[in-house]
Amino acid sequence: MDINHLLQLPFTHEGGWQQLRRERPSLNALILRVVLPLSLLPPVMLHYAIHRHGDALLEGLAERPWAIIAPALLTAELLTFLVMGWLIHGVAHAHRLRLSHRDAYFLAAMVPLPLWFSALTLFVPDMAFIVCGVLLALMLSCGLVYHGLQALAEREEDDVMVMSATYTVIAFGLMAWGILLALVWAL
Repeated sequence: MDINHLLQLPFTHEGGWQQLRRERPSLNALILRVVLPLSLLPPVMLHYAIHRHGDALLEGLAERPWAIIAPALLTAELLTFLVMGWLIHGVAHAHRLRLSHRDAYFLAAMVPLPLWFSALTLFVPDMAFIVCGVLLALMLSCGLVYHGLQALAEREEDDVMVMSATYTVIAFGLMAWGILLALVWAL
């Protein structure tokens, strides 16, 4: 798959999604090649940003117990992937969308890609830049949910059931993301 198809995934259900569906790896390969390595990105980048920029990002940030927070964040990310795959399948089934468990977990691995990559904004010690990067990643993730459900469930454009399922998945995803942020802040 070329980069052009990957960049179109949040914006259309055609082309790239069908190719990805045909080429999608097994669940074990998906976890080992995509979820696990990219789940490492936020904790590693947080560690980098804290030690490199310290309190330049936020007062008192450097004094937090990052040796506990980083592994807890990684564990929470991996658990969130498992829960979101289960949730996506359940929501799709409740909305009468044909979506296999394999496709649900595939989508659960694809949706957080922009969020994982948004951790790269931590290279820049500017909180406004970081927040803008995360908000852009959230918007792209929402597009991946909608167009991914549409493509993987083989539904037409503007399908009300896909829209409803998307809102439900996004709502639960935002709650999970909020819990992850609260976890980081609470530790």
